[in-house]
Amino acid sequence: MQVLAYAVMACMGMDVAHVLQKGRHDLQKLEVTFEGTRAPKPPKRYTGIHLHFAVTGSVPDEAVARAIDLSRTTYCSVSNSLREDIEFKTTFTVKAS
Repeated sequence: MQVLAYAVMACMGMDVAHVLQKGRHDLQKLEVTFEGTRAPKPPKRYTGIHLHFAVTGSVPDEAVARAIDLSRTTYCSVSNSLREDIEFKTTFTVKAS
């Protein structure tokens, strides 16, 4: 389960970084954290996932939101391979450098 969490964080993190850099935004640092809720009975699958993206640099909020949305809906094959009934939430903060 930890490997799945790392895979989702890595896949979406790489997408977000790529989209922001391609948009010529001043991305200096990106950290992704994962919180998961699991079913109480076997197979104890994830029923909820929350990813938080902490962005450092002069990056507009709208650009971060768009990059996360593009990753979630289009680019990240890992998150798009998960069951559709998983509650998937993303949040972000931007810290200017």
